[in-house]
Amino acid sequence: MHLFAEATMKFSLELYQKLRESKDNIFYSPISIMTALAMLQVGARGDTEKQIEEVLQFNEATKKTTEKSADCHDEKSENVHDQFQKLMTQLNKSNDAYDLKAANSIYGANSFPFIQEFLEDIKKFYQANVESLDFVHAAEESQKKINSWVESQTNGKIKDLFPSGSLDHNTILVLVNAVYFKGQWDEKFDENHTGEETFWLDKNTSKPVQMMKQSKKFNFNLLEDVQAKIVEIPYRGKELSMYVLLPNEIDGLEKLEEKLTSDKLIEWTSPQNMHMTDLHLSLPRFKVGEKYDLPGPLEHMGMVDAFMPQKADFSGMSSTQGLFVSNILHKSFVDVNEEGTEAAAATGVEITVTSALISEDFSCNHPFLFFIKQKKTNSILFFGRLSSP
Repeated sequence: MHLFAEATMKFSLELYQKLRESKDNIFYSPISIMTALAMLQVGARGDTEKQIEEVLQFNEATKKTTEKSADCHDEKSENVHDQFQKLMTQLNKSNDAYDLKAANSIYGANSFPFIQEFLEDIKKFYQANVESLDFVHAAEESQKKINSWVESQTNGKIKDLFPSGSLDHNTILVLVNAVYFKGQWDEKFDENHTGEETFWLDKNTSKPVQMMKQSKKFNFNLLEDVQAKIVEIPYRGKELSMYVLLPNEIDGLEKLEEKLTSDKLIEWTSPQNMHMTDLHLSLPRFKVGEKYDLPGPLEHMGMVDAFMPQKADFSGMSSTQGLFVSNILHKSFVDVNEEGTEAAAATGVEITVTSALISEDFSCNHPFLFFIKQKKTNSILFFGRLSSP
């Protein structure tokens, strides 16, 4: 597997393990958060840079690249930012089958002396819009301008990424990434087959949901070792798919989460392990919107110095001392219905089964995991847990 894709898979799951401790439903965009952190890394030096690299899992990828230089010739000469440049190009390719875009923007304090090379690298690798704002005299107006940009890039789905008062005269730099996706299923669910059914939150609690239904061949894998199963539901054009990971038992999700690793997820979803199988698929209609303050989870993952004024080293951005990251915010939204899926997210950084004739039942009537992956880059664009539709 492409090492960059492996890094995104590892990051997705490591962050998930930190987020799953707190909330019921979970939904975030690993690619959005990684892009914002990678832009931050352009200006980081010393231990601060190393820690961001470790959290992004690129140190592992670099090690492997060095070890297997003969096998991975294409990545050997590239740094992380080259690979993000390729990803941005891939995500923003115009497409008739679905709507997908990733946009980056950085806003610097107009009176602050940034190193020109830092701004040029951000533009070059991240196709970022670079703007100066007056945080000292017009913090509220600046915040509104940034929020308005995010809202426009996500078709109005992500509003008020930065809440009122979150930017002030001390703000030096705001890095923002927004990802938006809207796709129709390769084969839509017939609305006439959607009806009210029971969704079990746990063994004793249930609620009524609108359950969509479809019977056809899907790419499927039965995971006997973890008592679960996984299905791939392709979007039109078949370049992106939603994967649903469903435990066999109503209360089996926690056990599944504990056993979940990036290596296993790569193995379970690899083409040689998934087979076209006749399925009766039942999937609830659902909408999830979430917001996360990320400093806590990222510190637990090893990115510590960036948030400490006395330790942070952002000398690649400016020769001015004392720069540090005050907050990293992430907001996301997903809407899954008979037509397809609409999903958006934004991150702001201030500073084996044979296909027999037997038909499998795949009823998502209890908590499950789901993620949306772009097949060409193998990148996880969105990752979530549905505990309660």
